[in-house]
Amino acid sequence: MITYRHHIASLVAVFLALAVGVVLGGGPLSELGREEAGATAPASEQELAAASRAAAFGDDFAAKSAATLYAGRLRDHPTAVLTMPGVDEDDVAALTAQVAAAGGTVAGRYDVRESLLDPGERSLVDSLGSQLMTQLPKGSIDLEAPTYVRAGQLLGVAAATTAEAGAPADADTTAVRESLAAGELLTTVDDGAAKAPLVLVVLGDEVDPDILSGLLSGLVKTSAGVVVAGDGDTGRPGGSLALLRSEPVGEELASVDGADTALGQATVVLALIRQLAGTGGAFGASGAEGAVPLA
Repeated sequence: MITYRHHIASLVAVFLALAVGVVLGGGPLSELGREEAGATAPASEQELAAASRAAAFGDDFAAKSAATLYAGRLRDHPTAVLTMPGVDEDDVAALTAQVAAAGGTVAGRYDVRESLLDPGERSLVDSLGSQLMTQLPKGSIDLEAPTYVRAGQLLGVAAATTAEAGAPADADTTAVRESLAAGELLTTVDDGAAKAPLVLVVLGDEVDPDILSGLLSGLVKTSAGVVVAGDGDTGRPGGSLALLRSEPVGEELASVDGADTALGQATVVLALIRQLAGTGGAFGASGAEGAVPLA
């Protein structure tokens, strides 16, 4: 027998169900059909959207946490910036700002000219190097070094030093800068810049891998640490950074691909800090040692 209590309970249940249906119908479940329809989007589009969200999260994290991770560890350790032809000026500006966020300073900027990287200008590079060797103190340049290794050592004399606190420019430094500029191999933005222990090389257009490898082989011998930074494409197979990493000099420096993003730019500065201890490594989206150097 159905009692009055049962009848009341049934009515309450009906009204409760109706109320819940209205709430859900105007709330989360109202999107159910639309979400299912959206789920039919091609898998490639869904993967691209997910990758975009992940990249945005990484950039946001880097922007907010970078200064804390740096902990001012570039203070009293200047950096020289060496740019390659075709470099993105926005990326250079962002990297410079990150160096400042780590307590560091850019001692000077040096722009490599296309003629230094042109295989057809090898004789010019070789003759200028030979001429400068006779003017520099003994031991400044390896007399037996190949053309572009010797050119890299000259870049080191112009911009770098092995002293961790940097060093003022001297007569030899000035002579090399002026000669490289006169030969249209290098543009110095600040002729009075001091020499820096750290050198940040920012890649631009594709460059002959043998020439780049030679220049950097010379540069690592005349500085306390070198970090080479490029955009995401440079780290992919066949890219400038990928090819450099396969060379012996790749083990002597630090490299970062993805330097056109906030996360990559923070990684570059962490790599500079790591280089103070003489530790290299390949970092970034395609880096063998991982995305970010945290130790």
